[in-house]
Amino acid sequence: MAVAVVQRARELKEKDPQAAIRILHNIVKSDVSPSDEEATHAKEQAILEMGSLLKKTGQALELAGLIKFTRPFLSVVSKAKASKLVRALVDMFLDMEAATGQEIELCRECIEWAKEEKRTFLRQGLEARLVALYYDSKMFNEALALSSQLLRELKKLDDKLLLVEVQLLESKTYHALSNLTKSRAALTTARTTANSIYCPPKLQAALDLQSGILHAEDDRDFKTAFSYFYEAFEGYDSFEVNSRAVIALKYMLLMKVMMNAADEVSNIVSGKLALKYTGREVDAMRLIAEASKTRSLDTFKKTLTDYKAELVDDPIVRIHLDDLYDTLFEQNLSRLIEPFSKAQVQHLADLIKLPKNVVETKLSQMILDKKFHGILDQGDGVLVVFDAAPVDKVYEDTLDIIQSMGKVVDSLYTKAKLLS
Repeated sequence: MAVAVVQRARELKEKDPQAAIRILHNIVKSDVSPSDEEATHAKEQAILEMGSLLKKTGQALELAGLIKFTRPFLSVVSKAKASKLVRALVDMFLDMEAATGQEIELCRECIEWAKEEKRTFLRQGLEARLVALYYDSKMFNEALALSSQLLRELKKLDDKLLLVEVQLLESKTYHALSNLTKSRAALTTARTTANSIYCPPKLQAALDLQSGILHAEDDRDFKTAFSYFYEAFEGYDSFEVNSRAVIALKYMLLMKVMMNAADEVSNIVSGKLALKYTGREVDAMRLIAEASKTRSLDTFKKTLTDYKAELVDDPIVRIHLDDLYDTLFEQNLSRLIEPFSKAQVQHLADLIKLPKNVVETKLSQMILDKKFHGILDQGDGVLVVFDAAPVDKVYEDTLDIIQSMGKVVDSLYTKAKLLS
């Protein structure tokens, strides 16, 4: 009877999901006897079907309630089935990314249940999800504490797939704390472990994405970073993980801008793979590329304001855009001062449409960095530009001659010793 009702709900789930949920809810809230295997199995299937439907219809709070409501039923089924049921429902709930505020608490409750039931593998899997939740919630110290404890256990049990996931999370957490050395070490360990097992494509894409982020920020190797982001984009795209694929695409476009190859951005955006990801993320990077190409600070600042969520609020993008802004600022100032031997700082500020103190600070920095030769006369508010002094190579040549003579003398001394 119960099996037929579950089947009817399955038939209804495409046409009328709410009616299917109501039917399944009646089965879920009904009591079953442990000896009635058919009813127990039907209720188990009903719970999974209802969880799937609640996820599909975006009812996150109801799904959280289902996880708590079904806890007494778990004592009726075998421990293996109970573990599978809990993990499936928790994964459904967390994959929704609904930001209900209950994610961490619910995950902790399920971990406590797993500890009570002595379900070690389930507990470790849930703790890995909890580390990810801590990271997403910016609770980095908690994430590191739990991940280090979990890594010790996983190394003993040799669960390499989960080990890679936790090592990747550790790398991301260290990166968020700006500890690039430890972040790179954790990522290297994760990639080494992943090479010894079959690594699922989604996890491989996540490893490639993190590799690209570190290459771009730590080594400033934008070409290699672009290659990693492209691999990550293809991996996410092939499994239609659109939310992550568009992030990888955005970082790809950013790398092209940072490599002074802004012309190539439009070609990538209009390519077959990228066309379906057209949206605010891609539009923002296209405008940044245009600003970089035309060296327009106005377009650059306007884009940052109009696309704040996509650019400024993304810490990975923000770091590189700060560098790009400085480069554009220097290029514009260099172009403005090129015709002058003397120029009023206020006049330069008016031309570049920025406050005088900002322009003055930047000019001081450029002089100290030897981007051009000059001084700032702050009494008169004037920039005095000098012609580049010819480099006197006499001293350098003299040193080279002395070093060469030294080598000759050493060689003659060695030969003289052999003769004697």
